[in-house]
Amino acid sequence: MSGADTTHREYVRQLFSAHYLWLSARLSRSLNSSSYAEDIAADTFVQLLSTPQVLVIREPRALLTTIAQRLIYQLWRRRDVEQAFLKTLSSSDLEPAPSPETMAQLYQSLDRVERQLDKLPDKVKATFLLSRLNGMTYAQIAAQLGISQRSVSDYMNLAQSRCSKPDSTLLNSCSPKTREYV
Repeated sequence: MSGADTTHREYVRQLFSAHYLWLSARLSRSLNSSSYAEDIAADTFVQLLSTPQVLVIREPRALLTTIAQRLIYQLWRRRDVEQAFLKTLSSSDLEPAPSPETMAQLYQSLDRVERQLDKLPDKVKATFLLSRLNGMTYAQIAAQLGISQRSVSDYMNLAQSRCSKPDSTLLNSCSPKTREYV
């Protein structure tokens, strides 16, 4: 472990000691759940700890609030994806209700796809989600994001190649046009 790593960890520890309770309380008010607030606050400091260099933060509360808000948005997006997926599963007449084991596998697949998508640039991820979850055409996506249809096509190819690894079976379970369970 280098001296910079130790210094950075100590700096984040000091920030944690000084601001964790404040951040948890702030998040608890907006989330109406102390357990979610504590989880998001802890994840905020984990993200800060994972930064590659020692940073001197002039306004730590502003930075912590920004990181926490992004984590909340990720939580909400994931809930939306899960709800859309569950709605699709429940409205499907093709199969009886899936077993708990199947649901667990689907949630694991969803988590793996989400992790793969999080590695993509924001516009690529947005393009993929607008196509797969909202069933939008390339022209609609291009208009909404202010990019060319060629860029939409390139972004979709990039996202699909990233997420079409053998363990990402979820992509094949949701048709972009009908959003039905296959």
